[in-house]
Amino acid sequence: MKIKQYRTQFIKELSPFYDAYEAESFFYLILEEKHKLRQIDLALNHELAFEENDFVIWDELVKHLKKEVPIQYLLGKTHFYGLDFEVNENVLIPRPETEELVEWIINENAGSEKSKKIKILDIGTGSGCIAISLAKNIPNAEVVAIDVSKKAIETAKRNAVRNNVDVTFVLLDILREEELRCQFDVIVSNPPYVRNLEKVEIKKNVLDYEPHLALFVEDTDALIFYRKIAELARKALFGTGKLYFEINQYLGKEMTDLLENMDFKNVELRKDIYDNDRMISCKVSKTL
Repeated sequence: MKIKQYRTQFIKELSPFYDAYEAESFFYLILEEKHKLRQIDLALNHELAFEENDFVIWDELVKHLKKEVPIQYLLGKTHFYGLDFEVNENVLIPRPETEELVEWIINENAGSEKSKKIKILDIGTGSGCIAISLAKNIPNAEVVAIDVSKKAIETAKRNAVRNNVDVTFVLLDILREEELRCQFDVIVSNPPYVRNLEKVEIKKNVLDYEPHLALFVEDTDALIFYRKIAELARKALFGTGKLYFEINQYLGKEMTDLLENMDFKNVELRKDIYDNDRMISCKVSKTL
């Protein structure tokens, strides 16, 4: 069968589960990953065809896509900030909003004196996407990344090798720590922040397949990780250091109040590409 014909069949078969644009994007992702063919290759040669045994691969992928397994898990990889990352059921799939947080940190730190090391801590690293992207784009960065999940740390280590960067990974439960023992210029975290009451808004492909440990917090204490990390950051940040968070879009005011009440200064709340409150930064107060 010609690949162009199969594309039509593929999109139609997935139409009860995805819109045509998303199904088509899946088609081209699979085509490139499994056959090393790009969309432009198909456009330039309408006669390209699949072999009979190719359909074994495609049928298996379609079966899982109908169950709404994330395409990134099926392919075992995703793109983030221009880099390739392994992803699996032990780590969250990196989001475009998180790329904006990375961009913010890079813009504020990449232009510093190259002779001065910038010490960065990423708390709750998951796939390592934040830590590795920062290490890749801030030449004088020394990056440490921690996570409570051993399997997530193992995945992040492979991603550091994959992207040829040096990051120190540490298995640690941040909620059990009384101090961070080292000082940093930048502390960043994208911790669990989705409240259980918001599960009704979460798509099946996220709710059923992505790790709940990295996603959800109790409704009664939605800011538990932010409060703990901010407490630790008060002592662990250098005097000119900054704390950055990705946050729950519904809790922008609560996050601003939390940091201001803890005597952080220059608290800045930013919106993401979807116009949701998504990122916040602050500096440690010199009076602390």
